Order: sequence, then structure tokens, then C-alpha cells
Amino acid sequence: MYNLKIITTTTRPGRKGPILAAWIIEIAKKYPEFNVEFIDLGEINLPMMDEAMHPRFQKYEHEHTKKWAATIDGADAFLFVTAEYNYSMTAPIINALDYLFHEWANKPAAFVSYGGASGGTRAVQMLKLTLTTLKVVPVTEAVVLPFFGAMINEQNAFVSNEGIDKSADVMLKELLRWTEILKPTREK
Repeated sequence: MYNLKIITTTTRPGRKGPILAAWIIEIAKKYPEFNVEFIDLGEINLPMMDEAMHPRFQKYEHEHTKKWAATIDGADAFLFVTAEYNYSMTAPIINALDYLFHEWANKPAAFVSYGGASGGTRAVQMLKLTLTTLKVVPVTEAVVLPFFGAMINEQNAFVSNEGIDKSADVMLKELLRWTEILKPTREK
């Protein structure tokens, strides 16, 4: 079984990332190969990077960094549920990425992005640049949700459709394929 960490990237009050994460978590749980864990950066609440040493040395001083490192190190794959802020990724996710280095490496990542007309695609493009520097392998298949607010009902739940669900399935199958491919590279 592979550990899939589903990470929301926003922390502001009123954010919708956890609503979208709840939807994709239920779909991901249909894959028996994945042990799914939800990581909410709003709940983890990492302070702005406060470690003196560069993360490549893994000489963490703070308990929050040690806990974050263990969480990410235990992953076999990632799925980022990301909003787009100012044509880019959110500050909380870049901060969370910058805390670590080796713990991210040789693992695949998939994306559920949301926003206005672009559906968060520019955030994903920026996120991919940083992730590849950390030796994360982004999969091409993704779920893009433009004008996603219209798909959140009165109960504050995301209501998808057949096309969105199919995109999620295609993305998760590809994420699983890359998880299987990359796992042996970390065991050497």
C-alpha cells in the first residue's frame, strides 16, 4: 500500500480547499493501493521558515519542522489541492515546500486546481517549477476547476459531474503508475 498525502494549499478564513479535498479524498479512497491522508496547511500552521540551517542538511531545530519532515518523508505520492493567488501558487505552500528538501524527492505529484477562468492552472505551473527542483515528478493529468464556486452547494459540499470525475480517475491512475515506478528509487 502506498501513502498518498492530499495537501490543501490555502490557509485564509473562508477558504474552499478543504471542501474540494473532501471530494477528491473520497475518490482516492476507491483505490485500494492508496492509504489516503489529508494534510491541511491551515491546521498545520507552519510559521514562516524559521530554521537556521539549509534543509538539505536535515538538522532541524524546531519540533514543528521535525513533525513536518516526518509527515512528508512518510509519503509515497502527493496530490495538491491548490488555489491560484495572483497568477501563482499560494504563500503557505511555498513556505511548506521550502522547509524541507530530501523528504520530497523521488515521489510523484498530481493536482486539483481551482479558481476563476483559468481554474488555477497558473498556480500549478508555478508549483511544478518548484517541485521539480525538489525532485518531485509532476504528472501531466490533472483536475482543473474553473469557476468552481458554482459547484459548491448550500451544504458546502462540492458537486462534481461525470467529466470531472473521469478527469479525477485518469489523474489518480497516472499518479498510481508513477508511485509504483518511483518507489524502488527511494529504497536503494
